Amino acid sequence: MAGGKETPRQRMIGMMYLVLTALLALQVSNQILQKFVLLNDGLERTSKNFIGKNEFTVTSIANTVEQQGNNERDVPKVAAAQEVRKTTAEVYAYLESLKQELITVSDAKNEQGQFKNSALKNVDIPGNIFNNNKKGFEMQEKLNAYPKQVSTILKSVGIDMEFEDIAKDAKDIEIFRNDPDVRNKNFVFLNFVKSPVGAVMALISQYQNEVLNIESEALSAVTSSIGTFYFKSDVFKASVAANSNVVAAGTKFEGNLFIASSSSSAAPKMSVDGREVRVVDGFGEISFTVPPAGQYDDRGLAKRILKGEITVNIAGKDSTLTVDYEYFVAQPVIRVTSEVVNQLYADCANDLMIDVPALGNSYAPDFTISNGTSIKGQKPGQLTVIPGSSGKVVIGVSSGGNKIGDVSYDIKPVPAPTIRLFDGRGPIDLSQAYPAPGPSSLIVEALPEVNFGRTMARDANFEVSGGEVILLRSEVPRERVAISGKNVAIRNLLAAARAGDGIVVRVTEVTRTNFRGNKIRTTLTTPEIIRLQIK
Repeated sequence: MAGGKETPRQRMIGMMYLVLTALLALQVSNQILQKFVLLNDGLERTSKNFIGKNEFTVTSIANTVEQQGNNERDVPKVAAAQEVRKTTAEVYAYLESLKQELITVSDAKNEQGQFKNSALKNVDIPGNIFNNNKKGFEMQEKLNAYPKQVSTILKSVGIDMEFEDIAKDAKDIEIFRNDPDVRNKNFVFLNFVKSPVGAVMALISQYQNEVLNIESEALSAVTSSIGTFYFKSDVFKASVAANSNVVAAGTKFEGNLFIASSSSSAAPKMSVDGREVRVVDGFGEISFTVPPAGQYDDRGLAKRILKGEITVNIAGKDSTLTVDYEYFVAQPVIRVTSEVVNQLYADCANDLMIDVPALGNSYAPDFTISNGTSIKGQKPGQLTVIPGSSGKVVIGVSSGGNKIGDVSYDIKPVPAPTIRLFDGRGPIDLSQAYPAPGPSSLIVEALPEVNFGRTMARDANFEVSGGEVILLRSEVPRERVAISGKNVAIRNLLAAARAGDGIVVRVTEVTRTNFRGNKIRTTLTTPEIIRLQIK
């Protein structure tokens, strides 16, 4: 936002914005849409924490200036802080009105106030509101005007602080500027056109947090510019301000543990669940990896309680304040994409893409395979699975050392190929007799089943490797030629053939070459027999 090193809160806000923006382009399932609702709920809770903290800061600025004797250089800063709060509240309310309009127009809630998946999936209403009705362009203008307004207010009291635009076009966002499919999209098309209602709702909440974060930075700058800070309070309360109280397993819980009336001059000691946390300017920085829960409720959530302790000098002696903070662990949904995802072919290279959308950029997958082997691809989530010969294959999915879950698939045998006869001109029509003495060249092909050949091209290389060609006259064998490959030498057999004879192709063995180049021979329990009549 402003120049300088970003705080963990700013980095988390930036990351969530990029994740939300990128997810807008996905075709999402009901479970993912429900996670958007949960993320939106967490973002709104974060907004409430932000607002409470910022309102407290404004009051604290006024009290500090008064306690220091209303120094003439600091008195205008009280009005500046109040003006920043007022401007922020107006922009926040404007965004909230857009969010509520989206919910109302899309009829997103039922009579019980619960969100409806069918409405959350709608991708036409956001485009109509924000593009066709131009409200997205108005929103971009207001969002990008807000940082400039705050900078102007700060400059009026001698604070030089600049902020970046909030609502950016794709070309101004690092992960999109080099993407030829996205980089030419403006702010409205990037965020709202063909985007589901559930995702847009969460995105608006994220923009509200962006606004509140700028306000927080501005108020911190005002606080830092005031003379020596004297703190006076007779009420102390331990509190937690988390980036979200809905956290996906495998991602980090991040937030601040603090005394509501604390100041940068205080030197408290803080711990969370018995672990000491780093304290910066009176605020404890909480960061830990959330392990998966043993059980989740029907919403895919597991309740957790964070226990915090703050030890600080109050009235000349160390006092310990405690806080219990409730948050929820969201169950990550494992999403597998592949053309053969319902069943995996035995002893074949089944290419899969395994993703956990809830983990976003923190997804660092590892896999275990039961009843098979695997080869990891170059990109995170790319996996080639080579199952055993039968039964089920179980794929264990972990991220950053934390187990996410398992997915299992039935092992499907490789479908038998179809035997076809060809001559030098193409396929032989077996429904008609072949002119005597028969085909000058005979090719016996083993063709893969159509779907297997399309989806498993590297493993669908079949050839006939065993059998014989028999010349029959009055159903009595006259000549025989062994089959050792697709091209069969039948010149000597044809020399003895005449009209009325039959040529019988009897295939007893087929060899498949797999993706590694290994040859797998299969003896046919029932030989494949094809008869060609000579006229």
